Amino acid sequence: MKLSSKDLLGIKELTKDEIILILDTASGFKGVLKRNIKKVPALRGKTAVNLFFEPSTRTRTSFELAEKRLSLDVLNLSVTTSSVVKGESLIDTALNVQALGADFMVIRHSSSGAAHLLSKNVNASVINAGDGINEHPTQALLDAFTIKEKIGKIEGLKIAIVGDILHSRVAKSNIYLLTKFGAEVRLIGPPTLVPQELEKLGVKVFHDMDSGLDGVNVVMALRIQMERQGKGFFPSTLEYSKNWGLTSERLFKADKDAIVMHPGPINRGVEVASDVADGPRSVILEQVTNGLAVRMAVMYLLAGVRE
Repeated sequence: MKLSSKDLLGIKELTKDEIILILDTASGFKGVLKRNIKKVPALRGKTAVNLFFEPSTRTRTSFELAEKRLSLDVLNLSVTTSSVVKGESLIDTALNVQALGADFMVIRHSSSGAAHLLSKNVNASVINAGDGINEHPTQALLDAFTIKEKIGKIEGLKIAIVGDILHSRVAKSNIYLLTKFGAEVRLIGPPTLVPQELEKLGVKVFHDMDSGLDGVNVVMALRIQMERQGKGFFPSTLEYSKNWGLTSERLFKADKDAIVMHPGPINRGVEVASDVADGPRSVILEQVTNGLAVRMAVMYLLAGVRE
């Protein structure tokens, strides 16, 4: 089986079988990452260009390392020193990069739909590393990989996503993925950040932490994205932490074997208490490791489509 598209733009476009294929392939690459020599020649001679128009540490580093593990030639485009600051359009930038022989373009952009626009104008495989408040597909894939690795399945699980759902591309990609696999997805947070209308996506909305966390198998906390929102969504970070912060006391409401996840970066003491983030139920650092295997799998499979 192969993926049906040369691009990875979002989870919404993927079938359940395609997701399973990516996760199974990632499992193989996870084994590679445990070897003494972690590099494979799978994509030797091909070139990947990372176009990050927004700040990023984990995602950018993870993609760059995944590319190098696959023996790709890697170019990181620094937007602040590129012709973008002179007014060059996204498409013109991409076409110039393609003219240099790029096979993959990994893009993070503040505008929703930027990756989709790029994919229609270049022959290279475009991978969406986060576009505005739309999607972040590889994050949802690595989250799913981590859940399957720790619990053994996704089907039938109760999974709570807590925090700034309204502005979160991570939340949207996870909702699309987890509901495809038959999980019960609960969204928890203040009414201003978790609108009731999101129930049309097949999820349950809670504004009270205790009831929302009751019996869940996975708790996925999200960062409060102050840079994407205006004022007035909640009185203060102290008030948010008091009502929706994940503490060890609140975690007792979840299943006794529940795991705690976070896409990072963490605002300690706001979304998650430090003793929870560093505690035995936390798989946050394992998510980072699994992201490497998942991104290797995505590029490897997209290369197969192109060929």
